Amino acid sequence: KGTTKDARFGNPTPRIAECPAGMINAVGLQNPGVEAVIGCELPKLAKCFTKKVMANVSGFSVEDYVYTCEKLDKCEQVGWLEVNVSCPNVHGGGMSFGTSPEAAAEVTRAVKAVTTKPVIVKLSPNVTDIVAIAKACEAAGADGISLINTLLGMRIDLRTRKPVIANTMGGFSGSAIFPVAVRMVYQVAHAVKIPVVGMGGVSTAEDVIEMMLAGATAVEVGAANLVNPYVCRDIINELPDPKPQNTDWVDCVHNRRKFALNEDNGYHSATIVNMGICAHRLGRTLHFDPKTQLFVNDDAANQLIDQPMRGDWTI
Repeated sequence: KGTTKDARFGNPTPRIAECPAGMINAVGLQNPGVEAVIGCELPKLAKCFTKKVMANVSGFSVEDYVYTCEKLDKCEQVGWLEVNVSCPNVHGGGMSFGTSPEAAAEVTRAVKAVTTKPVIVKLSPNVTDIVAIAKACEAAGADGISLINTLLGMRIDLRTRKPVIANTMGGFSGSAIFPVAVRMVYQVAHAVKIPVVGMGGVSTAEDVIEMMLAGATAVEVGAANLVNPYVCRDIINELPDPKPQNTDWVDCVHNRRKFALNEDNGYHSATIVNMGICAHRLGRTLHFDPKTQLFVNDDAANQLIDQPMRGDWTI
């Protein structure tokens, strides 16, 4: 799913190991290289998808990122770029670009200088202060932040007493990392002004809603697709109807259907709001009798709620 400047065979096998509530992978960014992606893979995708696609880009030097992003930016089929800064910097001692605010900002700034399409920087959770890195990317011109990438994990085969993954360690993903992802999305979303894309352990419609409550503008689904190839379709179908409540209300009046909000609950909710308004205006505590629907021994307060009723609705 990630594209690099040159073709990569990836890491030796075995590359994937299952574990409770997730999986560990060390695929090693296997891909045919940007030229093959543009010449072969994108035309294949065009036969299946009519909308724009996201290009996920990895690199091992700033120059790698710049070359690959500049190439993909010119593709009409590509709508935006997601720059994965979790890759090791071969010119910086092998340290991941995403572990340093300065290195992440350098990549962001360089990519933005050669692209016209939105650039979303994908951050690693394997850091001490993810907020500092997100703010550095924002200052460098990023159009958005996506997080989290995989955590670093490891499994050992009890029979051989050796790591299950040939690479020893790999990226840990799946529902087990969801609480960590929500926490980091919340921290970053409240620290930057650019959109945040949340991911990490998302597998249900409830997870999507929780991510958005944490501050995510959009949500990505990763490992769950390996368990259920139709998970994105299922999540979309299970999400609440986004239709505005006032639209539902007008439809109900026209079609004589029940309202989404029970009328009794609506009336009582409005009453509570009015009680609060009256108390605020008078600047004192009020006592309300639910049986009489009046304030107790308080003519001034009752005058505030004694408003003429509206006439019949006409549509």
